[in-house]
Amino acid sequence: MEHPAKLRFGNLPGDPFALFALWMKEAAEKEPRDPDACALATVDADGLPDVRIVLLKKFDERGFVFFTNTESTKGQELEGNLKAAIVLHWKSLNRQIRIRGPVERISSAESDEYFATRPHGAQIGAWASQQSRPLDCRETLEAAVAKVAERYPGRVPRPPYWGGYRVIPLQIEFWIDQPSRLHDRFVYSRANPGDAWRKEMLYP
Repeated sequence: MEHPAKLRFGNLPGDPFALFALWMKEAAEKEPRDPDACALATVDADGLPDVRIVLLKKFDERGFVFFTNTESTKGQELEGNLKAAIVLHWKSLNRQIRIRGPVERISSAESDEYFATRPHGAQIGAWASQQSRPLDCRETLEAAVAKVAERYPGRVPRPPYWGGYRVIPLQIEFWIDQPSRLHDRFVYSRANPGDAWRKEMLYP
């Protein structure tokens, strides 16, 4: 496959996941910090958009997975409307990828498997933080952390309200910066999960 900066519509791979994996690999090698950081967009009950940065922890042909407290604002918004968009932007590489589609919760087993790989402090934090709820002061949070750490000095089980979501892509757009803002935009899209992908190029 050609270097991303030299991609042309005629030589795009038929599978967007192959191109995504290539870009992620290069980002992991060259992006100075958090190459898996992505903006996650959801909407609330009134249709008002909401966006924040999360970490993309897994991807395969089923979709793109991130983890969170399911009782957080993002979790509540997803439960109310199981659709989302994510954007990965690598400034040092002059590239971005946009992904849109329905969302599903991943299995408890998958969430358990990932939670077990997290640093001990992050596992403790998942229990101590009532994510998105009001906090009166930092000391309250630190006291909660200390209490959980005392309760779980060794292995920390996954909280029942913490888990992963998978964005199942219906559209994946690959964007490459080009001179004079004449950027390359290559889009893969399908009507339903499991359908064949179709490709097109968009004006910048």
